[in-house]
Amino acid sequence: MRISIFGLGYVGTVSAGCLADQGHQVIGVDPVLTKVNLVNSGQSPIIETEISEIIYATVKTGLLRGTIDATQAVHNTELSFVCVGTPSQANGNLDLRYIRRICEQIGEALKTKVERHTVVIRSTILPGTMHGTVIPTLEQSSGKKAGADFGVCNNPEFLREGSAVKDFRSPPKTVIGEFDKASGDTLSELYKELNAPLIRTDLETAEMVKYVDNSWHALKIGFANEIGNLSKSFGIDAHAVMDIFCQDRKLNISTAYLRPGFAFGGSCLPKDLRALSYHAKAHDLQLPILTSILPSNEMQIMRGLQMIISGGHRRVGVLGFSFKAGTDDLRESPVIEVIERLIGKGYDLRIYDKNVKLASLVGANRDFILNHIPHIAKLMVSDTDAVLEHAQTVVIGNNDPEFQQVPQRLHQEQRLVDFVRIVEGRSSNGQYDGICW
Repeated sequence: MRISIFGLGYVGTVSAGCLADQGHQVIGVDPVLTKVNLVNSGQSPIIETEISEIIYATVKTGLLRGTIDATQAVHNTELSFVCVGTPSQANGNLDLRYIRRICEQIGEALKTKVERHTVVIRSTILPGTMHGTVIPTLEQSSGKKAGADFGVCNNPEFLREGSAVKDFRSPPKTVIGEFDKASGDTLSELYKELNAPLIRTDLETAEMVKYVDNSWHALKIGFANEIGNLSKSFGIDAHAVMDIFCQDRKLNISTAYLRPGFAFGGSCLPKDLRALSYHAKAHDLQLPILTSILPSNEMQIMRGLQMIISGGHRRVGVLGFSFKAGTDDLRESPVIEVIERLIGKGYDLRIYDKNVKLASLVGANRDFILNHIPHIAKLMVSDTDAVLEHAQTVVIGNNDPEFQQVPQRLHQEQRLVDFVRIVEGRSSNGQYDGICW
């Protein structure tokens, strides 16, 4: 393919060199003449493993060249990657001046180009930037319409400094956010030889993915460091601890617990986090990540409560209130906390959970529920039907399969608040509100 790369910084140089190395005809575009001259002389503008040799070889074979002429680059290629920086402003927001400038230049070039051209944003941008800034700027500058006259994609990069060439050739995934199918088809053709998952999605999801990745990486580093500091206070080798932790690929290093939803509860997580927080305070340790987990969990409980209250209904039904479906464990169930607060505010409740039988509850489990809701027996009903007959707002508190048909059973005046995403999708006969979706 014939490709132009706008921005010969870190991402742009690696992308230009690697694509040329794959046999594509690549033009690197940058307003800084020094960078362009370096490329045209077979030298890399950046320091990165392998890239200098790749730049030298691809310039020598004629597959890569540099220019400061944006219009010429667009007219002589079919695909343009935008790889310019999006630095922070003083208030922390993204500075989009370089994105706008390049989109204006590409748009001006598209005015006089007859063939269809696809513009791909590879820079890291917040969700909504494609629709709010990139596409309007391209359309205004070109006088043409996205989708009809030119293609648009978002294609976040997952390159690590020091191993960027290796990451380009063998990425963990390739994500294409497409404005329309034709745009996605053009870009996916470029990656057909890569041995990596190819994911095609909408623009906003693609924009968000890079931020989720980077936030997770930062969180992992911060988490590991806090565990290190905590372990040292116990006189334990943190590397030995984390080596064991990382061997668990079923729960720890996995997709487990990474689905957005309601707050956690149960007999383990809250108790153990409190114990660690207490130890940290006793030893003057600052552990902002670990000690913020419980407050964050409490905020999710309050978010769920507010969603129920905002409906304006006084009759509320709760389906599933044990902390996890398939158990009768009520200890520190976040749904129990919601129920308790609703009672305190005077709401008329009916609750149902097939696994919870008061007569069979014993020990700490029984003590917990009777201390929090001593008259819970008066609220409990024998089946889902009784809840649906009573409630104006129905709350699904755990993902028992019994509740999967509830969204289709609601009448027009009822509202559903879903804490667990009981079914994929949002449609129902009543008003649907998912806690994180």
